[in-house]
Amino acid sequence: MATYAIGDVQGCFDELEALLARVGFNRDHDKLWFVGDLVNRGPKSLQVLRFVKGLGDRAKVVLGNHDLHLVTQHEGFERKRTDDTFADILGAPDAKELVDWVRTRPMLHVEGNWAMVHAGLLPLWSIEKASTLAREVEAALRAPDYREFLKNMYGSKPERWDDSLTGWDRLRVIVNALTRMRYCTPDGTMEFHTTGTEPPAGFRAWFEARQASESVVFGHWSQLGLKLTTRVAGIDTGCVWGGPLTALRLEARWLVQVPSPGYQRAGGKG
Repeated sequence: MATYAIGDVQGCFDELEALLARVGFNRDHDKLWFVGDLVNRGPKSLQVLRFVKGLGDRAKVVLGNHDLHLVTQHEGFERKRTDDTFADILGAPDAKELVDWVRTRPMLHVEGNWAMVHAGLLPLWSIEKASTLAREVEAALRAPDYREFLKNMYGSKPERWDDSLTGWDRLRVIVNALTRMRYCTPDGTMEFHTTGTEPPAGFRAWFEARQASESVVFGHWSQLGLKLTTRVAGIDTGCVWGGPLTALRLEARWLVQVPSPGYQRAGGKG
């Protein structure tokens, strides 16, 4: 049995199929971990979503910012953006079933020696604490009144985590850290504007600011590209922008990639 963590797919279904053929994915024995952003900006979001949902327990998926964007679009809380490409999902006969499935995915997955998150973990959070906080957001997304949370989920304030935070502010900071963060300070102040690899003054990449020893696999940062160290595995290699789609076998850190022609202009945001 093998476990393959796969970078941001973003609707690139053909590349996903090619990648699974390359690694020899065995649906009866292997597991796939998806670091979030299954959908948007690529051409086949509906096919990606139906395929991954159909894998059942063989797939572990954490929520990314584009996945949440799909949910809020479906629920009518965000305007369509010019570069959105998930109209195929919104117009599908099984749209509600698919979006409800997305909405009930975890924010963080921990298994064995690995934790998986879409964007990052704040320096002050242990894996145990991050898991507890992630469950708070998951409960809000799965609650009967989840639409109230969606109304209040977006925004970049507060910028810093504090244990005394309550209500929407508390949940918003957790969402922002897990699905949007790239740079932060050691005290947990986040910066959301910079997407490149040159940190703004006073900030560091979250995995450099965070000195914990746990192994974390993440996506979200296409301009960073492949980042493999003893502690972290950043595997968003920008498939939708013309980079490869990446799989990392977690048991042996065995790397496999397939090329993509790209579907968006290179250098865009993740």
